[in-house]
Amino acid sequence: MSENYDIAIIGGGPVGSTLALALRDSGLKICLLEARDFSPSNDPRALALSYGTRLLLDKLGVWAALPHVSSIGIIHISQKQSFGRAVLRASEMGVPALGHVLPYSALQNGLQAAVLASGLTCIGGAAVTALDTGAEVATIRYTHDDSEHVITAKLAVVADGGRLLETSHPPEVHDYGQSAVIAHVTCAHPKLDTAFERFTTQGPVALLPYHDGYELVWTAAHDQAQAMLAWDEATFLTRLHEHFGDRVGAFTAVGPRSCYPLRLKRAPQTTLPHSVLLGNAAQTMHPVAGQGFNMGIRDAWELAQVILRAAPETLGSATMLSDYQRSRKIDRNAGIRFTDGLVRMFSNDLPLLGNARGLALSVLDCVPLAKQFVAKRMMFGANG
Repeated sequence: MSENYDIAIIGGGPVGSTLALALRDSGLKICLLEARDFSPSNDPRALALSYGTRLLLDKLGVWAALPHVSSIGIIHISQKQSFGRAVLRASEMGVPALGHVLPYSALQNGLQAAVLASGLTCIGGAAVTALDTGAEVATIRYTHDDSEHVITAKLAVVADGGRLLETSHPPEVHDYGQSAVIAHVTCAHPKLDTAFERFTTQGPVALLPYHDGYELVWTAAHDQAQAMLAWDEATFLTRLHEHFGDRVGAFTAVGPRSCYPLRLKRAPQTTLPHSVLLGNAAQTMHPVAGQGFNMGIRDAWELAQVILRAAPETLGSATMLSDYQRSRKIDRNAGIRFTDGLVRMFSNDLPLLGNARGLALSVLDCVPLAKQFVAKRMMFGANG
């Protein structure tokens, strides 16, 4: 016999947890299913949060308690071996910071603690095996403690990365032919409120200020990225200095390195009958400009607002789902075009494009309205 809910959230990561917290006082019957248990995360990856995401987390009451947060006051944008650069400053935009950097584990643990304290039904160790969308409800099957369980919901929210529906609703995928090598690095002359985004012909390289150094995101072709993992520390630091330049002095140490492939993955539909896809289940983007994770948080927040505006009997209806799609269409499409366009425009060595890129960066740096437009897009998305 199945148990019935108004909303079932599949995935207890930051996106699913954000949605749950935004709905905790709604009076709706909500269930959150998470494949892991609810033990603290120790994921070492760093996240770049936009200022807009910081404001949403503040509204949820979790921001003030998050540890190990560094702020980005300046973003320096340049391209290797070419003229043109642009500098965005929080002080010019009237905000205390353009963004923040913190460990994934700090954010996940903070959100998880708040969700577990919210009184919502949270089931850890629940591996969802099937989601069936129907005319009246969504039916979710999952295993827990070696037993099969079934629940129904007026609205099922897929916030687990999207693997659940990839077979029945395959996403559109574009492989950029690049992987990102990630590590923490220290250097001789850190500028600990400044983030660097440097475009090169092999892909962008980013330095995000964090504590005593920077979180590095170094993009390269798949085979080259794998080779970079095998370099000894001295070779890695020397090659990084040659590649990035001397803006922060010599690099002095590098922590453990990891690597992951970069793809644009987009679900053709973000809604199905009585179901919604959020975050990486809806779109996975190139990390350039740090848009993907922040868009997922905006997805969750906007869905919560649509749910709160809707009458309970309309949850999961075609009208409600259409309202959500309409609310996210501009931001989602613009964010995908923005990041995809940056990669395609800057990750090549065509001479004419190099001059055009340099001119574009110079214009951006000299025109305040252009700076405000780009900074606002990075902080709040296209709907900000």
